[in-house]
Amino acid sequence: MHLGATIRLLRLDAGLSLRDLAQRIGVSSAYLSRVEHGHDAVPTPDRLEAIAREIGIPPRLLVGAAHKVGCAIEGYAEDVPSAGMLFLDIARRRLGPAEIARIRAFVEREFPAPERREERPSLARLLAPERVILQLTCPGLEDAIEIAASRFPRLHGEPSVRHVVAELLAREQTASTALGGGVMLPHGVFSPSKTTAALVTLARPLVLPEAPDGLPIRVLLVLLLGEPGGAALSLLAHAARLSSDGLADRLAAATSPADAIRGVEEIEDAG
Repeated sequence: MHLGATIRLLRLDAGLSLRDLAQRIGVSSAYLSRVEHGHDAVPTPDRLEAIAREIGIPPRLLVGAAHKVGCAIEGYAEDVPSAGMLFLDIARRRLGPAEIARIRAFVEREFPAPERREERPSLARLLAPERVILQLTCPGLEDAIEIAASRFPRLHGEPSVRHVVAELLAREQTASTALGGGVMLPHGVFSPSKTTAALVTLARPLVLPEAPDGLPIRVLLVLLLGEPGGAALSLLAHAARLSSDGLADRLAAATSPADAIRGVEEIEDAG
């Protein structure tokens, strides 16, 4: 995943200009622009936490998306050497996502932390088989978004497919939601609708110049957000982490909508 693209996406959806965010975290606009465009290294965990706080999301989401956890672990392992040995034991056993999820569940049950009390975002809970489209063949991004939008339920007062597509494409014009790792995150706010998601995998990946890492787009996560604010931004940051954790590769092997949703759950549980 290209973290700079995620920071830019979250900044724009939080309504912050480049200058606003740079001033709030004590850096120059030029530096922050270089980070967003991938010309500078990923910021330190402390700076990522500052960015997250100003955007309005839990810092762990952005630090986790950046895979900067190791930097924080180093300091902790120096203070508590036995913890370092535990990490080494886990690495030696080559525990996979399912085993790590069991360890995480035990730790959170036995030693709950205040920062974990908020409900963790989940894309899997927002998906349903009828909104999962596998190996779609279509000529371009607009067609893929329109097909995904047609799968959302239409209740009285809900926006039409045409309106949803127009809003999602307008958001893409503001700045691409391509995150890297072959994943794109078209989204928009449609108050007072309920937040929901659709998932599309593409039989013929889309080559977009906006993709921050140059990789073709293989997966579209289309989000209709019920309201702006912290919960929506946290969900977007969470989706960005999934893209960096191999979401496109896992979904490429999905054999059914249920299997695709299960794949999303597996990556969420492991993170």
